[in-house]
Order: sequence, then C-alpha cells, then structure tokens
Amino acid sequence: MTTRGIDFAKQSVMDALDLAILVEEEAQERYEEFAQQMDQAHTPEAARFFRHMVENEAKHGMELSERRVQMFGAAPRAVTRAMIWDVEAPDYDAARAYMSPRAAMEAALASEVKATGFFDAALPAILNAEVRALFQELRDEEIQHQALVRAELDKLGPEGPSFDHVEDEPAAQ
Repeated sequence: MTTRGIDFAKQSVMDALDLAILVEEEAQERYEEFAQQMDQAHTPEAARFFRHMVENEAKHGMELSERRVQMFGAAPRAVTRAMIWDVEAPDYDAARAYMSPRAAMEAALASEVKATGFFDAALPAILNAEVRALFQELRDEEIQHQALVRAELDKLGPEGPSFDHVEDEPAAQ
C-alpha cells in the first residue's frame, strides 16, 4: 500500500473524503477483476463472494461520495487515483484459479486489515481535527468490515480440498 504526493499534515476534509472514495473504487475494481477470474476458473462460490465485496465497496464509496457532494458540491478533486496504490484492494497475487470460498474470504480479510493499517499509520501525521475524526471513523469501519468477514468465515465448514498445488493457467489477453 502506498501513497504519493499526499501530505496528511496538510490534508483537508475534502481531500480526505476524495482519498477515501478512491480507495473504495480501487478495491471495488480489484474485487470485480477477481470475480471475473473466478468465473473463468469455474469457481462460482469464490466469484460470488468477490461480487459481494464489490457491492460492499460500491455501497461504502457511494455513501462517501454523497457525503462529499453534500459538503463540497462539485468542487474538483485534488487527490487522484495516481496518488494511491493498493490501500485496501486485495493483492493481485491473492487470487488463484480454483480458489475456495474460504481462501476468497481470507483474501478479503487481509485487505480489510491492510486498510485499517493504512488509516492507523496516517493518523499520527494528521493535524486537522476534522480529518483526524474522519480517518478514525474510516479505520473503525474497516474494523467492522473485518468482523463481518470473520463472521462469514466462521459460518463455513471445514475447508474442502485444496487446489493450491494447481498452477494457474495463462489467461488469454
């Protein structure tokens, strides 16, 4: 997870909201890519879970976007997608052909933990009280998301057969 050109000490509330929206969009897109990969690998349960995560990320992004519009209207963004990388999005190497639902959920859980770490790491540098409160709220939401994924993991029975030893076939470009 990285950011470029973002000075958390000088970040405005609008910039913080824009950053949070972009983080959600990036995660949503990655989960959609993973769902498509699982469709190609004929692992519908993992694809279904990743699509569930797409919906969750989209919902959270929409809530943040509505909040931004209410506060700042159509003011242009100063924070861009080029300034973030893998803040909450699952790591590209987390997806595997023949992925089990448990493995899909574990990849999502790792992403939620990663996002929590991002907000925790940024908090000490934030000087603006409103931005600090927003980042604390966002961190707390990521902790709630972890709990939701853990609850889904708890519902699963024992892990079925593992396909970790199977090499992913090259995908058509």
